[in-house]
Amino acid sequence: MQLLIYETAVPLSSVHHAKASVDVRGDYRFSKNVNSVPLMAVEFPAAAPEYAIVFAGTGNAVMPAVILGMRDKENLFINTDGAWQAKYVPAFVRRYPFVFSTNDEGKTFTLCVDEVYSGFNREDRGQRLFNDEGKPSEFTNNVLKFVKEYQVQFNRTKAFCDKLVELDLLETMQAQVSLVTGGTTSLTGFKAVDRKKLKALPAEKLAELAKTDELELLYLHLYSMRNFLTMKERLEGAAVSA
Repeated sequence: MQLLIYETAVPLSSVHHAKASVDVRGDYRFSKNVNSVPLMAVEFPAAAPEYAIVFAGTGNAVMPAVILGMRDKENLFINTDGAWQAKYVPAFVRRYPFVFSTNDEGKTFTLCVDEVYSGFNREDRGQRLFNDEGKPSEFTNNVLKFVKEYQVQFNRTKAFCDKLVELDLLETMQAQVSLVTGGTTSLTGFKAVDRKKLKALPAEKLAELAKTDELELLYLHLYSMRNFLTMKERLEGAAVSA
């Protein structure tokens, strides 16, 4: 899941990228073929009003995700001009074209850039990645801070999800949306918190979840599921503009 929108992410280098720039123009067409992206737990409050937040993965490897479309390779949150059609843009999308890579089980990380990104160039358009002295530009340093914080939040989110698996709160679900043309389209392969199991937790477990603010995250997740209803409107809008 982590490399959904990346094609040729290569390590950032003062030699290879000395004259490279990134032109960030608010064009999100690079994500047009994904119907969900990972979401960090810290993003739940901002994402819940607009997206359905679910849990994806198998076995113990579960992470939150936001639903962007009801069908494969369909993102209903961007228009034909590539503009994002929601107030909040998930950090996974905002992080692109940058990402950390690791090959030693997470002990060290290397900042990479996806050179396929339409805004990546060597014509000095946008923000330089390195200055004339070959040192990371202020833009690159800010990117590094953002990606580092993303990794911190990823680890915290993983711990949160591990607790949900341990408490056996997640159940496999599916969502159905009626189509204007008749019939329905279904989305499967995701998990959600089972309300009955949550209510049946021992008092001490609920108190522990409340103390760490994780109970609030669970209610935000459950609240967000009503956003599947707005998917019908987005599907209808996509059909009209097609």
